[in-house]
Amino acid sequence: MTVDWSWISDHAGDLTTLSVSHLQAALSAVLLGLVISLPLAVLAHRVRPLRGFLLGMSNVLFTIPSIAVFVLLLPVSGLTRTTTVIGLTIYTLVVLLRNTVEGLDAVPARTKEAAKAMGTRPLRTLFTVELPLALPVIMAGVRIATVMSISLVSVATYIGDGGLGQLFTDGFQRNFPTPVVAGVVLTLLLALIADALLVAVQYVLTPWTRKGRA
Repeated sequence: MTVDWSWISDHAGDLTTLSVSHLQAALSAVLLGLVISLPLAVLAHRVRPLRGFLLGMSNVLFTIPSIAVFVLLLPVSGLTRTTTVIGLTIYTLVVLLRNTVEGLDAVPARTKEAAKAMGTRPLRTLFTVELPLALPVIMAGVRIATVMSISLVSVATYIGDGGLGQLFTDGFQRNFPTPVVAGVVLTLLLALIADALLVAVQYVLTPWTRKGRA
């Protein structure tokens, strides 16, 4: 398999545009997934009878093939970026919801009791004690969801979106491997860079873990 390097240099602008579009779709899905999963995770953590139902529903949604999800959404949101983001968000929920619940479960009961003894209200305890201590586990889920979303954006090519996935379609249709190779490499680079940035964010937001290691 020969790569046409001149094609890559001639299409550098298009590759940049597709990479930005690809990343925007993935990050939008992760952010929306966080907005949805955080309150659901708190609910599942506080109301135990709902825990199995919510986690079970997220698992069921995760088993639906990605192409089928996009097709089912077409009558609702059409051939738009909205369809892509909603579809990807569905897949982020199973990771984000489960990790957030597990992170909250891992907060020591004595820590919460100490906050209660100091007169801290439950909502304030959630935001100042529980969520910060659960952050390492939550961030692990965010990292997985982000990498997963970046890899799945390409599937949206079948509905006219897909970012770098358009390169795969173009290469296969023309029996020209260069766009396919470029798409694979750029998708991998986006995933690696996004994961590295999230590790840096976690490092900044959890200084107590660094002190613990020291």
